Amino acid sequence: MTTLYIDADACPVKDEALEIADRHQVACVFVSNGGMRPSRYPGARMVTVADGADAADDWIVEALLAGDIVVTSDIPLAARALDKGAKVVNSNGRDFTPESIGTALSMRAFQQHLRETGESKGYNKSFAAADRSRFRQSLERILRSLR
Repeated sequence: MTTLYIDADACPVKDEALEIADRHQVACVFVSNGGMRPSRYPGARMVTVADGADAADDWIVEALLAGDIVVTSDIPLAARALDKGAKVVNSNGRDFTPESIGTALSMRAFQQHLRETGESKGYNKSFAAADRSRFRQSLERILRSLR
C-alpha cells in the first residue's frame, strides 16, 4: 500500500495533502521536528523526531518504500527519496524526477554560494494560490497514476 510522507515543518499544503490522501485512501504521515497538533489532522499519523539537522529527512528516508510519495521542498531529501524509488512533489506542485534532480541540486548549491558570498540575500518567492492549485493537481495526478 502506498504511503504519503509529508516533510511537515514548513509545508504550506498539509491540509490539501491530507484531503487528497483521504480521498484516495492512502495513508498519510506528517513528520516534523517541532510537533504538531494531532487534532488539526485527525486522518494522519503524526511523527515527531528529535531535534537536529535532517532528523525528519532521515526518518522519512528510512521509512519509505519504492512507490511511496514524498511531499517536500527540501532538494537533498527529494534526491534521497528518488534514490529509494519514491515519487516526489514539491509543495508548489513541481515534481522532482530522476531527470530533474541533478539540475535542482546544482541550482541549490549555486544559490547557496551566492548567499555565502553576499551576492544574493536569499529571499524566496512567496507562496501563491497558483502554487497551491498546482500542488493539488500534481498530487492527484501522481495518485491516479498508481491505480
